[in-house]
Amino acid sequence: MASVLFAVRAEVPEAERARFDHWYETDHLPWAKREFGARRAWRCWSRSDPGVHVAFYEFDSLAAAEAATSSEKVKPLVADFDRVWGDRVPRRRAILEIVQEIAP
Repeated sequence: MASVLFAVRAEVPEAERARFDHWYETDHLPWAKREFGARRAWRCWSRSDPGVHVAFYEFDSLAAAEAATSSEKVKPLVADFDRVWGDRVPRRRAILEIVQEIAP
């Protein structure tokens, strides 16, 4: 079980969705996973709010997540996101520590 997830929630205008989806799939998610040293990475589109996109990066520990997301490695990722999307796609980041999991 992963102990920590880093989540990035973006609010994508409908007119930008296809371009954003392609860019995140082919460019940003693979690059971010590599730079962060995350165990896994995946992303989702909200079905209850179609403009909401959430990307998750899984880490073995809180220390690993904090180190990855506060290091110099994150600066080029943020700069690239800002360069491509500017203020058209606002986003929020959160480090989430898993405290309980119930498996089958």
